[in-house]
Amino acid sequence: MEFLSDLFSQLHRLDDLIRWGGYTVLVAIVFAETGLLAGFFLPGDSLLVTAGLVAAGGHGLNVWVLVLVLSSAAIAGDSAGYAIGRYFGPKIFTRDDSRWFHRDHLLRTQRFYQKYGAKTIVIARFVPIIRTFAPTVAGVGQMPYRTFVTYNVLGGVGWVCSMVLAGYFLGRAIPDIESKLHWIILIVIGLSCLPILHEWRASRRERSTL
Repeated sequence: MEFLSDLFSQLHRLDDLIRWGGYTVLVAIVFAETGLLAGFFLPGDSLLVTAGLVAAGGHGLNVWVLVLVLSSAAIAGDSAGYAIGRYFGPKIFTRDDSRWFHRDHLLRTQRFYQKYGAKTIVIARFVPIIRTFAPTVAGVGQMPYRTFVTYNVLGGVGWVCSMVLAGYFLGRAIPDIESKLHWIILIVIGLSCLPILHEWRASRRERSTL
C-alpha cells in the first residue's frame, strides 16, 4: 500500500516518477493504461515521451531497453483488455458508472471501432481513453484473435517507438530540455487530444444532419 501511495503521489511529476520507479513503474503504468479499464486516467503519451527524455539525460535508463520492455507491456496490456472483453462480453456495457469505470468511454470506443474496424487497434494507440477501451471492445466484438494479435503488435511497437524515441532524440538535440519538461508534457497532451476533438466535432456534425 505504501508503494501505491508513493506512486499516485508522484503521477503529476512524471520525470521524478520515472527516476523513482524506473522500468518497473513504467511497465506497470503502460500495462494498466492500455489493458485495464480502470487505467484510462493514467498517463500514456506524455509518460513515454518523458521516459525518452529521462533516458537521454543519462539517468540509468537505456532507451533500447525502454523500447523493448514498454512495447512488451503495451502488447500484454492490450491482450489483457481483449481477454476481458471476450470473457465478460456485452455485460460490460451494462455496468454502472463508478470512479474507475465510465460506460460513455466504452460506447465512444465502440463508435470508433465501428468506423475504423480492426485498424482501431493501431489507431487507438495514439488516442487517449480510446486506447484503454479499444482492446476490450475488440474482445466483446469477437475479433478473430489472429487479426487482433497482428494489429496489437504493430500498434504497440509503433506507439512506444514513436513516443520514446521522439523524447530521446529531442533530449539529445536540445541542451537542458528537462528544465522545460512541463511545456513538453503540455504540448504532448494537447497534441494527443486533437484526435478526440476531431471525433467529437465529427459526431456533432453527424447528429446535426439527422
